[in-house]
Amino acid sequence: MGKTVPSYRIVLESEIRNWSDFRKALDSRGQEIFDTLMTACRMHASAGRMTVRPVPFEAMLMCMLLEQEKTLTLLEEKLQKLSPSVQT
Repeated sequence: MGKTVPSYRIVLESEIRNWSDFRKALDSRGQEIFDTLMTACRMHASAGRMTVRPVPFEAMLMCMLLEQEKTLTLLEEKLQKLSPSVQT
């Protein structure tokens, strides 16, 4: 008997394709940023598949937020090294 539920990666790629018209409507910078967010979803697909959600976009948002938070934390650490008196 075959698999009845598609893998998370297949669902993820399908969801990303569903947003292709939105992406096309963005300017080139917006498309780059959109692609970066989708890359974040792909990077954390292993974690995303561990969530059992009826709406795959919820897991995608969490992956995007995680990458944004990592970037903010890294920038705050760099800023703190450059200017230790600055409180974040």
